[in-house]
Amino acid sequence: MDNFNKLISSIKADKFSSFYLLSGTEPYFIDKFESFVTDKLITDANREFDYSVFYGKEVEVSQIIESAKRYPMIGTYNLIIVREAQNIKSSHDVLANYVLNPQKNTILIFSHKYKSFDKRSKLYKAAKKNGVVYESRELYDSEIKKWLGFEIKKNKLDIDQSSIEILYNSIGNDLSKIMKEIEKLKIILSEGTLITPEIIEKYIGFSKKFNNFELYKALGDRNFSKCFQISNYLFYDSKSAPITMTLGGMHTFFKRLMIYKAIENKSNAPQIMGINSFFVKDYYSASKNYTMKQISKILQYILETDLKAKGVTNKAFNQKKLLQDLLIKILNIH
Repeated sequence: MDNFNKLISSIKADKFSSFYLLSGTEPYFIDKFESFVTDKLITDANREFDYSVFYGKEVEVSQIIESAKRYPMIGTYNLIIVREAQNIKSSHDVLANYVLNPQKNTILIFSHKYKSFDKRSKLYKAAKKNGVVYESRELYDSEIKKWLGFEIKKNKLDIDQSSIEILYNSIGNDLSKIMKEIEKLKIILSEGTLITPEIIEKYIGFSKKFNNFELYKALGDRNFSKCFQISNYLFYDSKSAPITMTLGGMHTFFKRLMIYKAIENKSNAPQIMGINSFFVKDYYSASKNYTMKQISKILQYILETDLKAKGVTNKAFNQKKLLQDLLIKILNIH
């Protein structure tokens, strides 16, 4: 995120590069950068003359270079965006030659999504030498929660750590989806409003009693009844969130529980585990109910269930049954 913020700061300061090579597994920041530069440079007056968008499946590298060599007609810069560049079939080598000797009044953004760009390639080396290279990786859970809180405060709303956890567990790790929900709350709520579980339940369609966050706490307490209440609610219809999201969070919970049990000085737990101190009490309670050997088995159970959910060992399945079979295994572990 720090590299992305530096990138945005340079655009705000009107410090542009002739070529941006954007790649990586997290598409949100690639789209965000593209949108930010477009809003900065393109107006209704110059949109038809100084702005071109190409798509990887439909364009040849020669077309991109031909367009890039044009001078702007109205604005200061000619902005060219290549979306879904990972789908370009022809060689990038000719484009690498252009990057080393670009048209100075052209800004070319090359968006290569869902995987890292080949660092051995001629284009990557040219971009490193005479452009800007940015890799947008997927954020860790803790980073997403930190980013979520930052974005909420940037939109002049407020939220506490508990509600961040609930919001994250209700939406998942799709950054674009999270931003849409934040923008929705900004429209609905007045400036400075504290986002509470009640607000999340009302406007995002999420139960403050029956959610993944509460499921993990119930598992920690080995509360059989509550676990099954929550699982019935989570997967009551076909529109339910994918079970893989629930399993991912469950795996994280038990992995952190294992770390907590291994920590000698529990005052260091928040830092070592990468969590807010508010949630340490949940791990303290759970640590009394599971041994290290049991946690190790549970992590294996979760991975096996995840493989079934992804169709590796079981092509047809019912999400609720799959989850409840796992809960029975965990809660009856000896």
